[in-house]
Amino acid sequence: MRNFENLRIWQDSQLICREIYNLFASSKDFGLKDQIQRASVSISNNIAEGCESGSDKLFARYLQIAKGSCAEVKSMLYLSEDLGYCNKPQGDELRNKINQIIFGIQKMLSYLNG
Repeated sequence: MRNFENLRIWQDSQLICREIYNLFASSKDFGLKDQIQRASVSISNNIAEGCESGSDKLFARYLQIAKGSCAEVKSMLYLSEDLGYCNKPQGDELRNKINQIIFGIQKMLSYLNG
C-alpha cells in the first residue's frame, strides 16, 4: 500500500506550494495570485489523490494532471517575471524545482507503466 506522504514528489510539491504562497502573499493581483496558488496546490493534491485511488491506472492519470499543473505554474512564473511580481532568479529557481518534480513524476509514471 502506498502512502503519499512518503513520496518525494509529494513532499517537494508541498514545498513549492509554500514558496508560491509566500512569493505572492502581498500581491494585489488577485486573479494571477489565485490562479498560480491554486495550480501549485493542484500538484500535490493530484499526487495524493492518485496515490490513494487504489489503482496504478488511476494513479498514472492523476500524475499526468499533476504534471500539467506543474507546466501551468511554470508558465505563470514567466508572466509574473514580465509583470515584475518576481525577479528572474526567483522564477528560475522555482522553475528548476518544478522541473525536478516533473522528472520525479515521469519516473513514477515509467514505473507504473512498467
